[in-house]
Amino acid sequence: MSDQRVVRPTPISGFPEWSPEIRSVEQRWLDHIRAGFERYGFASVETPSVENLDVLLAKGETSQEVYTLQRLQADDGDEEDTAARLGLHFDLTVPFARYVAQHFNELVFPFKRYQMQRVWRGERPQEGRYREFTQCDIDVINVDSVPLHFDAELPRIVHEVLSGLDIPAWTICVNNRKVLQGFYEGLGIDDPLAVIRALDKLHKIGEEGVRTILADPGEGHPGLSEEQISACLELARIRGADTSVIDQVRKLGVTSELLTEGLDELGFVLDSLSDLPDGSVVADLSIARGLDYYTGTVYEAAFDDDPGYGSICAGGRYEDLAGQFIKRRLPGVGISIGLTRIFAKLVAEGRITGGRTCPTDVMVVVPSAERRGEALRTAAVLRGRGFNTEVFHQAAKLGKQIQYASKKGVPFVWFPPFEDGGKHEVKDLTTGEQNEADPTTWTARPAAG
Repeated sequence: MSDQRVVRPTPISGFPEWSPEIRSVEQRWLDHIRAGFERYGFASVETPSVENLDVLLAKGETSQEVYTLQRLQADDGDEEDTAARLGLHFDLTVPFARYVAQHFNELVFPFKRYQMQRVWRGERPQEGRYREFTQCDIDVINVDSVPLHFDAELPRIVHEVLSGLDIPAWTICVNNRKVLQGFYEGLGIDDPLAVIRALDKLHKIGEEGVRTILADPGEGHPGLSEEQISACLELARIRGADTSVIDQVRKLGVTSELLTEGLDELGFVLDSLSDLPDGSVVADLSIARGLDYYTGTVYEAAFDDDPGYGSICAGGRYEDLAGQFIKRRLPGVGISIGLTRIFAKLVAEGRITGGRTCPTDVMVVVPSAERRGEALRTAAVLRGRGFNTEVFHQAAKLGKQIQYASKKGVPFVWFPPFEDGGKHEVKDLTTGEQNEADPTTWTARPAAG
């Protein structure tokens, strides 16, 4: 007997994987999203899964989320092997920024790209949060300035894409960081970004929790007065589907140049999206997006019946994220669909039951070992005409071959001639009908799934 230890296969928490029939649905979703992005002229980019750590950390994110890479058996004394210098990317924005800087002279600006890849984050897995997941990003980046109309185009694209998927009702919420920062500055707050980071926790810890943070005078905390805290929370309660929210903000009596600029931009985005169905896009002044690099429009989308599940789509405008790698000002605006977060929820709730277990349209039987060549020739003709075709792996009883095709969900079984001069026949496993057919002219009904 072998002394080799048997390793019991167990799932790794936070790394979802699907059966073939569920994966086939996910692939259709990806195709649908990809087509939606390309309809608006966005070009596909794919960057390596691995980046230098100094690139990953340039965004200011906590290093605790980054998975680093090292060889299992490093060479002694080789710094490249013993020190962690590489990491798996934890989002697609930082790799995109590095990509634009590296290929600056090759790109046409404004550069409109989409990127659909897996990312990795070292956090505690829970519902809606994974260590490995797929994001679908679109960004527009340009030299010196990005026209404001892109701030409205991105949520429009997301609305169009998500509306084509069978998912529960959702709402895209829009805000503007200039509104928040300008309002806080108008209140005389010295550290507006600290308040923004606190308000970003509002939906998780509630008003009382945020109030506690805002009142804390300790290091790194705002230490606001009760009057300032009340004004900040009053702003965060404003929500509406049209530009009436602008008037509600102004009625609070706080003024600053930055606030006025932010309200104008927010009003432009809302007006530009006013043709979408009522309630599709809502201005929500509680949306902050805690990342410091956002400077203008910000987005978050969530399920209407389960807002606590977390955002299913998020993003915003940034002034110079790519510029940290190159001496050019490269502002941008982007938005990301959390594909895995959406998809996994629907799978868990039984809303996605799966498609076909394999992509095969036709399985050609092998009547005998001697007739395998005829089966292979038949399959080649069908493939040449666009049918996904496989040949059974061995000569066996026809019942066994048909049973195999049925278990895999193959809709048609093809019988090549069993002898020279014989006829071809095809069996529809859904209806049970079997008829003569010519592989050069046969047409099939659309397969289910």
